[in-house]
Amino acid sequence: MTRKKKLPRFPYDYLGNKANEYNSQIWMERNQKETSYRCINYLFDPKLGENIHQEYSEYMILDLGCGTGYSSEILVDFGFNVVAIDLLEDMLLKANEKKEEILNKEIVYELILANINKLPLRNNSFDFIVSVSAYNFITYGKKNNNEKIKVLNNTAIQLNRILKENGKIIIEFYPSNENELNLFLDSFKNNNFDGFVIKDKPQQKGGQTFLLLRKIQ
Repeated sequence: MTRKKKLPRFPYDYLGNKANEYNSQIWMERNQKETSYRCINYLFDPKLGENIHQEYSEYMILDLGCGTGYSSEILVDFGFNVVAIDLLEDMLLKANEKKEEILNKEIVYELILANINKLPLRNNSFDFIVSVSAYNFITYGKKNNNEKIKVLNNTAIQLNRILKENGKIIIEFYPSNENELNLFLDSFKNNNFDGFVIKDKPQQKGGQTFLLLRKIQ
């Protein structure tokens, strides 16, 4: 996939040969992995509350919308137990190729074909959730704010359900404007999460944005 200013067409820009192109872009790999490092650091931001100090291998983490597996690769390298999900089989097949190369029998690493809105995962099973450049797509094609709010609230409820007590979420995404950012943040705050926003360039209305969230109930 060539680098463009316009937003990708979901799912069409991630299927077939497009998935191959996505997976072969050096700049994409670099950006995804750098962002994944940032997400891990943000998990332990003291403003989200203290973590029990453990080895990474004692944490279970969900990679939400893992794509071709760049983010999962970093999580596995750190030693987390990882469950990674994606809606698109073509992307997940690429992630599975990486999995075969980095398989570590001492930790969990599972790939699941699933929808973020309908997670086939047990209650209270994850310490952390991260999502790199995927969360925007849960509202793709929704025509108005009411439709977006419904999807966002339902997804926040799902994520709350699978997180352990005081579990944490880091979401990196690209809101198009301040209104969209507030819709995403409010969906969590209205469903028993607390948290805040980090932007490298706070004056920008859109651009790369991180949501740092903690389950409070």
